[in-house]
Amino acid sequence: MFVTGNPVKTVNIHPIERCASVIGGSLLAAAGMRRHTVGGGAMVIAGSEMLRRGLTGRSFLYQAFGVRTVSTGQGAATTSVPYELGERAHATITIERPRQEVFAFWRDVTNLPRFMKHLKSVEVRDSKRSHWVAQGPAGMRLEWNAEVIHEVPHELIGWRSTKGSELDSAGSVQFQDTSSGGTRVAVDFQYNPPAGSAGAFVAKLFGRDPQAEMQVDLIRLKHHLEYAEVPRKPV
Repeated sequence: MFVTGNPVKTVNIHPIERCASVIGGSLLAAAGMRRHTVGGGAMVIAGSEMLRRGLTGRSFLYQAFGVRTVSTGQGAATTSVPYELGERAHATITIERPRQEVFAFWRDVTNLPRFMKHLKSVEVRDSKRSHWVAQGPAGMRLEWNAEVIHEVPHELIGWRSTKGSELDSAGSVQFQDTSSGGTRVAVDFQYNPPAGSAGAFVAKLFGRDPQAEMQVDLIRLKHHLEYAEVPRKPV
């Protein structure tokens, strides 16, 4: 089992299921209290947990497996990973190159495998859409489609995986000027591992600490842009 590290605590249980948990938990706890045995004590504990999940609307098991029975709600049409699900990571770095140059390099998504070690290739489909391939141990592959959903030239790129992809993911990268004339890059990334063997593969692919993995990727990006030869458009 791959346990997600998202600390966000929001409702992930459908109202009908919550009601059933409250009723069932109350009955189970009451029956346990009448028994005065070890088994009765276990019934009280189980009933109390059912009451908690029903009253709060939060299931720890659901969050661990990255599932929910409540509807996605507002923003469902543009949200690949519900806010409270999945693994989240945030990383920043300062690159001593002009913001326009750093933005242009990232916006050409075919450049991403040059510094993101888990990516094998990114193929451009059109101005917004692309196809991503990740490759891990023993030649295992994971593929998904992504689309840019928000873009502010030289400042922000937001993307998400599209419906039917093997990996549900979403993220954004922001570009800000620094006082030295460089660029501060800030990345936020979220993904929800699929179930079964594919989920185990994703866990190995991104590592136990995806935030640390992302920070290492950004260090590679910094090294590439500051020390490698970067193609520049003619003035």
